[in-house]
Amino acid sequence: MKSRRSFTPEFKEETAKSVVESTRPVAAVAREIGVSEQTLRNWVNAYRRDHAADEPPLTISERARLRELEKEVRELRAEREFLGKAAAFFASDYR
Repeated sequence: MKSRRSFTPEFKEETAKSVVESTRPVAAVAREIGVSEQTLRNWVNAYRRDHAADEPPLTISERARLRELEKEVRELRAEREFLGKAAAFFASDYR
């Protein structure tokens, strides 16, 4: 049976900070330090929650880009739903 490892709050915060500030994937960092991806994601989410006020507000162009991307996501989801229904229709029609 594995013994449960514990990490200091400082270690968790520094590790989460390194993930947030770099472009490295959570999976790679988790493998390096020997913890599960979900554990590291929990640390990162807690870090983001605790330091949300530290992030600068979005600029006007960033807000506009965010709106564009949200619209694109809505359109792609609707398209995917339609294509799924069409595929199901043609699959049932083919039988």
